[in-house]
Amino acid sequence: FKNDSYAFNLDIQSSKPYTLYMGDGFGSLTPKEEKGYGHIGPVVFVDGQRSQDKPEKLAEPKKYTGKTGWAALCDKFFIAAIIPKGPVDAVSMKGSTDLGLVAVKGADGGSYLVYAGPKEYDRLKSFNIGLEQSIDFGWFSFIAKPLFVVLKFFYGIVKNYGWAIILLTIVVKLLFAPLTHKSQKAMKKMQKLQPMFAELKEKYKGDAQRMNAEMMAIYKREKVNPMGGCLPMLIQIPVFIALYNVLNNAIELRQAPFVWWLTDLSSKDPYYVLPILMGLSMVVMQKMTPTSMDPMQNKMMMFMPVILTFMFISLPSGLVLYFTVSNLLSMAQQFYINKYSTD
Repeated sequence: FKNDSYAFNLDIQSSKPYTLYMGDGFGSLTPKEEKGYGHIGPVVFVDGQRSQDKPEKLAEPKKYTGKTGWAALCDKFFIAAIIPKGPVDAVSMKGSTDLGLVAVKGADGGSYLVYAGPKEYDRLKSFNIGLEQSIDFGWFSFIAKPLFVVLKFFYGIVKNYGWAIILLTIVVKLLFAPLTHKSQKAMKKMQKLQPMFAELKEKYKGDAQRMNAEMMAIYKREKVNPMGGCLPMLIQIPVFIALYNVLNNAIELRQAPFVWWLTDLSSKDPYYVLPILMGLSMVVMQKMTPTSMDPMQNKMMMFMPVILTFMFISLPSGLVLYFTVSNLLSMAQQFYINKYSTD
C-alpha cells in the first residue's frame, strides 16, 4: 500500500492458472442516492478499446483476449480496477451481481496494480494505461475533453466550479455568437415573410405545386434561406451534447458548492430555483424570438418550457446552471438583434 494513494500492488505466486474477481464485495462505490445517470457496471480496456455493458444485460459472460490495460467496476464517479503489469490470458465481464463483476484470468503468478477511488481525470491519466478512458464523455469526447480542460482552467482562476461553469458558458456563447446571430436574423426575416405566405396559401389552396413554386420565388427575391434559422443551430448540437457529458460526469462537481443553497453542483437543485429560472428564461426567449410557425404550432411550443423544466428538475444543478446562463445570454443577443438589426 502507498501513502496518499487509492492504489496498491498485488503480487501472485502460483504454479497454476488462477482467476481474479472484482465484484460487489470489494466495497461500496457511489451511494445509491448519488448514482445519477452515469454507467454502473463492468468495463474493460483491451487492445486500446473501451468496452462496457450493464449487469442486467450480461446473462452470459463476455470474454476478451488481447493486450489488457485494465478491468474494472465503474459507476458515475468511482472506479475499482485491476491493472495487469504484464500479459494475462483473458478478461471477462459478468452480470451475476447488482453491480456485475469483472474477472482476470492469469497463469504462473503475476503482478497487478489495484485502484479503487474517484474518477479524477488527471489522477487516472497519471497511470499511463488508459484508465482515464473509464470516464464516459460520450460520442463527442474529442469536443468534451477540451471543454473539460477549459472548465478546470477557469476553476484554477476563480476557485469555484459554479463561476467556472458561467465563464465556460460565456466562452461557448462567444464562439457561436456569429452563427447564433445569423440564425436569429434569418428567423426575423422569415417572420416578415409570413403575411406573403399566408396570402399564397389562400390564393393557391388547391394547387400545392404552384404555391411551393411561388414561395421559392419569394425566398429567392428576398434573399432568404428557409433553412437559415436551423442550420447554425444544428452545427452547435455536438457541442451541447459534449458539454452535457462533461457537466454530468465530472467528479470535480461532486460536492462542489456554488452559492447559498447550491452546495453540490453534481446533484439536483434542492429548492428547484435553477430549473424554474431556466423555464422562465425559455418562455421569455420564445416571446422575443421571431417565428415562422402557424398559431397552433406556437401554442404547442409554449408547452416546451414546462416539459423541459420538469425534465431538468432532477438533473445536476451544474448542468442546469449552464443552460440557464446560456438562455440569459441568448436573450441579450436576441434583444440586441430585435432593437438594432435593420435587415
